Amino acid sequence: MSSATDFEFDPRLKLQEQTCFPLYAVSRLFTKAYQPLLAPLGLTYSQYLVMLVLWEHKEIAVKDLGQQLLLDTGTLTPLLKLLEKRELISRHRDPRDERSVLIRLLPAGAALYEPARQVPAQLAQLLQSRDESLVDLRPALNHLINILR
Repeated sequence: MSSATDFEFDPRLKLQEQTCFPLYAVSRLFTKAYQPLLAPLGLTYSQYLVMLVLWEHKEIAVKDLGQQLLLDTGTLTPLLKLLEKRELISRHRDPRDERSVLIRLLPAGAALYEPARQVPAQLAQLLQSRDESLVDLRPALNHLINILR
């Protein structure tokens, strides 16, 4: 009689053989590394991502924001409510399409732009690397994102 734990282990299932694990670990550690850099701005990492898009576009539909951030509405809505409560953004219906909600950058959100400009350099310094080494990773990671979409 064999037990439920009596099997030959497949070496392809070793943690160190998984591509997903280092990506998961790096993602969590990156988010953790950003925390002290974003604390003076009063932003979480997720809120920072939203603000990055808004600093670039000033106004964007929630649907388009979700597509850019790879977040569904259920995840995005509470995040946007917190930013709206802090008066960094506003949400309103698109007058051209009542089904669409637009997010607009408010003056308090725009005021965070200048201090936020220091964050990428601070992160590079924290990682003790040149910006180019991080930039070199981006194409491969973006390629993987496109495959998985």
